[in-house]
This record gives sequence, C-alpha cells and structure tokens, in this order.
Amino acid sequence: MSPQQPQEQLRIGLRGRPRMSRQQQKEYCMSHPTRTVAVVLAGGVGVRVGLGIPKQLIKIAGKAIVEHTLDALEASPLIDEIIVMMNRSAIDQLEPLLGNDRFPKLTKVLPGGATRNDTTQLAIAELEGDDTKVLFHDAVRPFIDDRIIGDCVEALDHYDAVDTAIPSADTIIRVDDNGLIADIPDRSYLRRGQTPQAFRLGVIRRAYELARTDVDFKATDDCGVVFTYLPDTPIFVVNGTAENMKVTEPIDVHIADKIFQMQSNSLSLENISSVPDLTGKVVAVFGGSYGIGQSIVELAQDAGAQVKEFSRSTTGTDVRSAKAIRRALRTVHDELGRIDTVILTAGVLRISPIVDAPKREIKETIGINLVAPAMLSREAFPYLEESGGQVVLFTSSSYTRGRANYSTYSATKAGVVNLTQALAEEWAESGVRINCINPQRTHTPMRTHAFGEEPEGTLLDPVDVARVALNVAASNLTGQIVTVQVAQMAAAKA
Repeated sequence: MSPQQPQEQLRIGLRGRPRMSRQQQKEYCMSHPTRTVAVVLAGGVGVRVGLGIPKQLIKIAGKAIVEHTLDALEASPLIDEIIVMMNRSAIDQLEPLLGNDRFPKLTKVLPGGATRNDTTQLAIAELEGDDTKVLFHDAVRPFIDDRIIGDCVEALDHYDAVDTAIPSADTIIRVDDNGLIADIPDRSYLRRGQTPQAFRLGVIRRAYELARTDVDFKATDDCGVVFTYLPDTPIFVVNGTAENMKVTEPIDVHIADKIFQMQSNSLSLENISSVPDLTGKVVAVFGGSYGIGQSIVELAQDAGAQVKEFSRSTTGTDVRSAKAIRRALRTVHDELGRIDTVILTAGVLRISPIVDAPKREIKETIGINLVAPAMLSREAFPYLEESGGQVVLFTSSSYTRGRANYSTYSATKAGVVNLTQALAEEWAESGVRINCINPQRTHTPMRTHAFGEEPEGTLLDPVDVARVALNVAASNLTGQIVTVQVAQMAAAKA
C-alpha cells in the first residue's frame, strides 16, 4: 500500500499546478521509476452506434477511434507499456499494430471478456508487480490528454485507486419503481465518471479476488469494485474534461469529428506567426503563381524547402489533366529524388445563376475545383507513400451550404471536403496523409475578380493562410478540414 496524503494537500498539488510539459514528465519518470501500464479496453461491439462494426474501429479524421486513443497514450512519457483488450470477434483488426513503428509501447492485443469486469480481470492476469501503476482507459475516449494522464499517474504516488470525473451540468434525479422522483441529490457533490481509472496493481487484483467470492457481484466499473470490496481504500478523483467523451451513440461520432476539427483550428491559430523548419523537404505546389499558392511557395523556400511550382501561366500545366500532373510530379522526383508534400491551390470562381452559366464555365469549374484534386491525389500517392508525405487541398467556407449564383463552385468545394475525408480513410494504412484548408474570405486575385474590392479588415491575408497550410503539411494530422477565419485570425494577431 502506498502512503496516504491528506486530500486537501493533494488537491493543491494536482489541481492547482500548471500542466506538466513533456520535459517535466520525462523528469518525473526519472525520479519515479515505478512502471506504468495503460490497458485500453476495446471490448465493445458497437450496437448503439449502429454502424455495423465495433465502435472502436469507426474511423474519424482518417483513423480508427482506438488508434487516436493509442496515439495519445503512446505520446505520453509517463506510459511505459500499452496493452489492448479487444473484442474477440475483431481482434485480427488490431494485431497488425503490434510491432508497428507507430506504437512501440504496444506489447499485446488480447481478447477481452464477456463483460467489462471480465476484461479487466483478464488484463490483470497479464500484469506483474503489486506496485505497478495501471491505467484502465476506454478505447472510445480518444481525447484523453497529457494533463489527465499526468494527474492519474501522479495521484497514484499518494493513493492506491484513482478515478477520473467531471462535474454534472444537469440536475440528477433518482426515481422509484413507479417512475416517480424519489430523491434529488445535491448536484455539487455529483460527478460524471470517465476514464482512466488508475490503480496500484496489487490493490485492483485484491479487489477482484474478493469480488469473485461474492455470488451477487455486480459492478459497472473498476473503481466500483474497489469501493465495494475494499471500502477502507480511498479513491481519489482527478478532473476529467468535457472533451474526454465516450463515443457510444451515433451522434457522438459527429461530435467527435467536430472536436478533431476544433483541434485542427487551434493548430491554425497557434502557428500564424511562424513556419516550421522545412530543410530537406521537397514541396510541389500546383497553382503557385499568385495568391495563396504564391505565398506558400515563398514561405516554404524561406523555411528551407526545395519547392517546385506548376501552373498554366508559368509552366503550362493544366491541373485537369492527369497526364500533365503525372509529368510534373515525375520531373520533381527525377530531379530532387523525393516528394514530401503536394499542395493544390488552383481554383476558379464564376458568378452567375446556373441557368445563365455557359456550359464551358460549368465544366471548367468542375474540372479545376474537383476533378483536379482527385487526379492530383491519385497521381501523387505513390510518391507520398515512398516519403510518408501529405496532400494539402483547399476548399471554401461555401462548402457548408450552397450559395446562390455560384452553386457549381459551392458543390465542388463540398466535394473536395468529402474527397479529403474519404482518402484519409483509404490511405490510413499506407502512411500517406491528406488534409484540407478552409480559408474564409481571402484577399486573392480570384476573389477580387469575382467580387471587386472589399472593405479593409474583412479579408484574410494570403500569407497567413499559407503559414497555416505549411504547418498542417508538417503535422501528423490527416482527414482534417482546417478552418481559418477572419475574426479569429485578427484576434490571434492582435
């Protein structure tokens, strides 16, 4: 048993301090050598989510939910080992992750049990050392963050059992057998449970040993087992987050997708003042002769990248032609030996009711705005698979809703978003990433030609959009639609 500490003192230590940086976490590990194992509980079958596959395998932002969860745990210096307890019928879906360079801490993918408690007991049987710190975490909570992991691990220095929870925003009522309100507990004492639930291994093992002797044993989580069968063991509660949600219902999938987009948006705001070091990288930009594309070319060159630009005006490259794209990419690869990023900024916007639009303009809009991204992605794939690189496409804020008088443009931009999300899933196993930048109104020649001069301060600077695009290109994101808004950008720069 670890030494106890007054709860008020620990509250100050955990909840009153700033989040530990990665370096501080590494230093903590050096001074606290006890092994920490994360057990990912992935035994669900996904009946409620209704998509016909286990919910942990549903893909959001280009990866299965469980992969996002593994990414977060893998990235934490506080976690030494990861074990996944997987639904027996789908265990083969995760076995390829073993021995994968993405998850070097993942040592086992094992079949789970019939219930959550059965699965926990199977995991316990695989672990050794009573002092080992164990974090049990739901596979379908992909938004666990460094702070939660750090608080759980640190709390185990003072307590043998730790839960994660958030305050309840709703009034909780208790009803009787007749459906009548029997009690309304004081909400200030109520919490909504999350995971991780963390324990010293010897304590959670002992709790289950006692539970197995009880013919009436019933519990919904692991802290409940400790609470019932080791009542003298205090269970400390660390603060979770609203984002640390559990993907269970169909609507949760859509909410999770939006959270990933919000995280992408924050990336865009955090990196408007700088461009990552691109020394040694090879970037091919299609549509780089003016506007956002030209800014990308200039910034990437300044950041050390070798950049090749293609457009109709400078190289005679028609992005609607697979042959022209293929020729351009082959030239880059033959000359520079690799291609790390392919960016397409080319676009066309024609303003007129569709009944008045010439057929030639409709075909041109569809060809440049939608056919070109599809063709470019197809032709770029083998080069990016070789380098582990990324495609960056561009959409428009009009993709969320069709706009009168430029309906074809809006439709093609919605198509680019769907293309990005679909290819992120198709390419997930290959290591090739694809993302899409969604800039709000931007001061480009294309927009000025369509709308004329607009009031100062109402448009994005193409240079700011270019910085966001290059930061996304240097990230590990995939399947994301990264929105850049005028008001947010102005506030971030103020």
